[in-house]
Formats: sequence, C-alpha cells, structure tokens
Amino acid sequence: MIAKLLIANRGEIACRIMRTARTMGIATVAVYSDADAKALHVRSADEAVHIGPSPAAESYLVGAKIIAAAKQMGADAVHPGYGFLSENADFAQSVIDAGLIWVGPKPESIRAMGLKDAAKQLMRSAGVPVTPGYDGSDQSVERLTAEAEAIGYPVLIKAVAGGGGKGMRKVDAAADFEAALESCRREAKASFSNDEVLLEKWITSPRHIEVQVFGDAHGNVVHLFERDCSLQRRHQKVIEEAPAPGMDEATREAICAAAVRAAKAVDYEGAGTIEFIADASEGLRADRIFFMEMNTRLQVEHPVTEEITGVDLVEWQLRVASGEAIPLKQEELSITGWAIEARLYAEDPARGFLPSTGRLERFHIPDDERIDTGVEEGATVSPFYDPMIAKIIAWAPDRNHAIQDLKKVLDGTAVWPVKSNAGFLYRLLEDGEFLEGTMTTGLIAARGDGLIPDNHPTREMLETAALHLQREYVGVEQASLTGFRLNADPKKSVLLSTESGPVEARIPDDWHDDVWSSVATPTMALISAKGVAFAIGQHNPHGTGQASAADGAIIAPMPGKVIAVDVAEGQTVTAGQRLMVLEAMKMEHALTAPFDGTVTELSASTGGQVQVEAVLCVVEPADQA
Repeated sequence: MIAKLLIANRGEIACRIMRTARTMGIATVAVYSDADAKALHVRSADEAVHIGPSPAAESYLVGAKIIAAAKQMGADAVHPGYGFLSENADFAQSVIDAGLIWVGPKPESIRAMGLKDAAKQLMRSAGVPVTPGYDGSDQSVERLTAEAEAIGYPVLIKAVAGGGGKGMRKVDAAADFEAALESCRREAKASFSNDEVLLEKWITSPRHIEVQVFGDAHGNVVHLFERDCSLQRRHQKVIEEAPAPGMDEATREAICAAAVRAAKAVDYEGAGTIEFIADASEGLRADRIFFMEMNTRLQVEHPVTEEITGVDLVEWQLRVASGEAIPLKQEELSITGWAIEARLYAEDPARGFLPSTGRLERFHIPDDERIDTGVEEGATVSPFYDPMIAKIIAWAPDRNHAIQDLKKVLDGTAVWPVKSNAGFLYRLLEDGEFLEGTMTTGLIAARGDGLIPDNHPTREMLETAALHLQREYVGVEQASLTGFRLNADPKKSVLLSTESGPVEARIPDDWHDDVWSSVATPTMALISAKGVAFAIGQHNPHGTGQASAADGAIIAPMPGKVIAVDVAEGQTVTAGQRLMVLEAMKMEHALTAPFDGTVTELSASTGGQVQVEAVLCVVEPADQA
C-alpha cells in the first residue's frame, strides 16, 4: 500500500483526496504556487512544497517540478486529481520512469483515448456507437468547411485534444463557420497545444449521459452506473445527478455494457468516465445514444456516484494503484437513492458570468449536505485558476427530495463580496423541465436571462436589513423605542444604502422567515436569500460616488490577458464588431464596439496583462468623429 502520496493539484480536489488518504493512514504532500501559499489544501496536508509562480503554466503544469517535489519529500505515489496534468500521458510516463506510483490509468490508455478522433475510430472497432461526423486527418479550412456542409448544420466543432468544455463551438450556419473554427483552434492551441479539430452532427435534443467505469491490473472492469450532466453553460457542467432521470433498466444495461467494452478496448486501469450524447427527442433509447469521449481520470462530479453506490472512488484509486483488485464485483454494485451536485462558482451571473475575484469576507454554506471545497472564509479567490469554489452534493431516497434538500442548502448560502452563481443554481433547480427530468444541454441557453437573479434586494431583504441594523445600532432592549417621536406617530422606516443607491425601507416588527442575515460591520448587514447576497447599510448622505467610464470607453471587466486585438487606432468600427479578446480563468471574453464609430485610443496589446476596470480602448461615436 502507498505510504506517502503527493497530490499534483490544488483546491477542492486536493482536499478531497487528502480526506480519503488520511482515513487510510497515508501521509499527504501538497504542492502550491505563490497564489496558493495560504490555501486550505496546503494547510490540510502533512507536508507542502512550493513549486513556482502563480500562473499554472509555471507551476501546476510543470511536470518536472511535481516529480522533483515528490522525490524531495520521499513520496512514493502521485495522484493528479482532475485537470492540469491528469490526462497528460507523457507526465504519467515520467512519474513511472521516476520510480513512483502513478495513481491513474496506464499512459498508453490515456494516449489511446486522449485524441477524440482516434478514440472515436477505436470505439467503432469495439462496437461502441459513435456520433455521426468527421474525424479525418485533413485539417484544411476548405476540407473542414466542405465536411460541415456534408454533415448539415448545425454542427459542433471540437478540439481533438479538448476537455472540460474547452475548444468547442456550435455553428448554426455556413457564414459563421470560419470564425468559429478560428476561435476554437486558438483556444485549443492555448489550452492543449494542439489545434486540430473534429466535427460532429449537432443533436437537436441532446442529453449528456456518462458512465463511471473502473478497471484494475487483474483484467477486471466494472461500471458504477450512469450520471446525467445535461445542465451545462457554454459546455461546462453546472448541475449533475445520478442516476439519470427517465433511464429504464434495458437502456441502462445497454449503455453501461458499451462503457465497459470501451474501457476494455484500451486495457483500462483506475477510474474513468465514458461520455455519451443521447438524442432524447423520443426519450432515452439505447439506439439513440452515442459515444463522445472518454475522460481518463476522476471526474469533478464523481461524488454523485459515490453517494448512490456507497463507494469511495478515491480509495478504490489508491488500492488499485497499489496493485489490489477492485474491491467489489459487478453484481455487488447497486443504486440506492438519488444524488444531485451543484457546482458553486465565483462568478457574477448579472455580468455575463464574468469571474469574480477577491477576498471571501463571507463564505457560508449550510453543512446539512456534503460540501466539497478548497476554500474557507477569509481566503482569496485569484484570477489564475478555475473559479469553482465548492461542490454541494445532496442525497435523498428519491429525486424530488434530493432537489429540495439541495435548494435548502443553496437558500442558506452566502458568499460576499465575491459574487457567486448560487442564486442562478437555485433558479435552475426550480425550472419546470428540470423538475420533470426532460432537460437537454440547451436548457440554460434557452432560458437566457430568466435564470439570472434580480440584481436588487427584495422588499423582504430590505426590511430584514432595516430591522437587523436597528437592533445592532440601538440594542435589542431599546429597539422597541426606535421611531418614538413626541406628539407624532412613530417613524417605522429608514433610509438604507444599497449598491443601486439609497432606498427607504419599512422596519418590520419581526424577522422574515425566508431571509438570512448576518452583520459584516456595525453599520452594514449582509442579507441573503435563495443564494443571493446583498450588503445593505445605513445611508450616509455625505458618501462619495464612484466615477464611471465615459461613453465609448472599453473597460476590462476583470483582470486577465489580452489574447487578440482586432483593431488599430483610427480604424472605423460598427456596433457589435469584435475589438479584442480577453482571457481570464481559462475563458475567453470578446469585447465589442458599443456603437458605430472610430477607435481614437488603443492602449491594449496582444499578450498584455490588464487589471479590472482598465480602459483598453476608446470608440468615438460616428456622429462625433
């Protein structure tokens, strides 16, 4: 058995792996960058090693530094977690060549499934159904354009080395194909150092169904049933559940058997996931479910499988990596109850889900259900890594109760001043199609702003703040006297300060049951409900306002790197034209012209780092140019 384990990752998954290692009596070693020096995963480990500057490319993605750290600390195994180097076959081989145990599949298995085009060809030969499309070696724009026409729009462009929703573009019409291809290739090159793509027919009623598989060095392969990951935003999973709603036993047996065949085709060892896309226009049917790709690692959403099977997948990983056989046979595995996971991100839904960074002055999630996180109150969310700050996992005997339990936790969640998507998740759990279990991967895009919480506090929230501040200011014993005026009716309202400006609110006689409150300072209350938090204070009539940019100023919405500049000073532009592209937290954000005009100032350059609210360029309206 492994004696000391180095976790080549950070945040939530590093903490998750350490938790199991600790119960197994395995010592743990964390690695960290400059930005993570005080991170929870560093303090949770038995030992920790600094591996470089904050950018992942200079720390967490440098395999030589990881291996050197393992050697330095006397670790005998390396667990990659997910993301970063977890699906890098060369790194896996380097770990093995260094005389260390690699907690993951064999490098040749990773290579076999790492390129989506080769993987699809391999799956065809193994009798696994694949999505119609093009995965040929001719990568010319002309050939890809012709193949897209032959497949028929809409089509999906996918990076062959992609993953995690990166390097994917849906194209609805031929006129948009080349621009989408360029963007997809650029993102793929930056993320995976490989800009080759494949094309797939876009399924019009798609459900994302995946199967958890597990293999060992003794030739055993089992499945741990399916998950439904259809609720996605920009190809990133948001809410996952197990089992899949609407899945009958015959269909389950067919796709799980296909997943096992897929794993056996590459002599798979360890935890892996076979992802399928289902055409759900007539419900879930085995003849309408197609292989998409295999993730040769532990998935972010693995907790829902753990909850319905009672299996600790990390423990299985460590045992199998140590040479043991899979602890259970297929007939010993079964589904009990229902589990749903919500990914909590540090992002602002009201601003197009832009990443939100800074210190977590308030970070509270009720612990009624399983919470997997790598941060705590007082931690700093940096712009260098993925913005996921927690996973909330609810288990119940049935789906409806699991949904209600998850909503209850989200209702009591308060994150401030960093923005979060908790309110968005709460609304998503109330959606009719989701409640019926008939959602598709297009649900979030179809709902649009309907899922975005109101950016202003409700009347109940304002009243709760008024009562909270009143009692904090004068004390509970004197609160009943507040508002007393000689020869006049008591004044039962107060002027409050909110992000939107001053608002008058009634002071209620008692608390609202559906609103949560906590004091951040003596003159400000943090009020939250249904996952949305607002800082509401006593109004100061002498307070100063914050200046805003002049019309036409293109301002950086977040700190990041400029990866493309499409205009020059003096150039004429039209409303909506792309001016530049900013990259932050592994996502691209196009900045466009607000109206017809001329670029009169340009301070941004390709490759430059910019801070939030920096003026990148100025467009002068056409009628003033």
